[in-house]
Amino acid sequence: MAEEETWERRVIERLANEGLREQQRTRRWSIFFKLLGFSFLFIALFAMIGVWSRGEATCLDKCTALVDLRGELDSEGQTNAENVISGLQAAFKNKGTQGVVLRINSPGGSPVQAGEINDEIRRLRGKYPDTPIYAVVEEVCASGAYYVAVATDKIYVDKASLIGSIGVIMDGFGFVGSLEKLGVERRALASGDNKNFLDPFLPMSQEQRDYALKLLQEIHQQFIAVVKQGRGSRLKESPELFSGLVWNGARSVDLGLADALGSVGYVAREVIKAEDVVDFTVQESLTERVARRFGTTMGRSLTGTVERALRRH
Repeated sequence: MAEEETWERRVIERLANEGLREQQRTRRWSIFFKLLGFSFLFIALFAMIGVWSRGEATCLDKCTALVDLRGELDSEGQTNAENVISGLQAAFKNKGTQGVVLRINSPGGSPVQAGEINDEIRRLRGKYPDTPIYAVVEEVCASGAYYVAVATDKIYVDKASLIGSIGVIMDGFGFVGSLEKLGVERRALASGDNKNFLDPFLPMSQEQRDYALKLLQEIHQQFIAVVKQGRGSRLKESPELFSGLVWNGARSVDLGLADALGSVGYVAREVIKAEDVVDFTVQESLTERVARRFGTTMGRSLTGTVERALRRH
């Protein structure tokens, strides 16, 4: 009789424990879905607040319009032609703009992105002939960034800025024979004798090397032509001018690569005569940054919650 009571008690306890575990699982999933819904609602609301709170920069009276070109020129990055051009267009369009300053701190980047910005600056100068645009260099204005700068009316630098790097580079690595040493067979099928041009696992023929150098030379000549067009007679003849070297700001003025020493404040106050500087740079708002970071954090947290819940289940 005692054994039957013990068996029944065990069954009851087991059923009770299963019921408790089921309630715990149900509660966890309920909390998870509530948290998920709240997170999406919070992100959406925060993003909407960011859109509502973001107003286009403007000045009703005299001002200097500022647009930043900061970091590498990259179509996928924050500093791309679309963002820089949008800022420049808004700056020129603004009624109170007396002059535009393009503040540059960039090592260069995509020649295509640089070319698009250069072309747009020239178009805007033609459309708004009474509104000057000046480039002001901070630490560095090299390669594609300098390609952009030469489209402006004048270039101002700090004496220690780095200016130049008028050249083109195509770089990569060669791993010829490495796969064979590892016992790996690479299978790459291609139609066309040069479809595998610059393949890092194949040797480069002399014909391909010559073609690459010719291609780089053509782009280099395009770069030189843009610089000469922008700087004109201000350039001093020097055999090293287009060699890819960089110079400090003081030396760049001597060579005609830049016009004078000066900061944003100096140009706004002494050149444009509008000391009030208004930033027209297109950039990610604070709410967008917080929402993106919050979304990433919540995504990781929710993923971990799901994994833990599934393991418990």
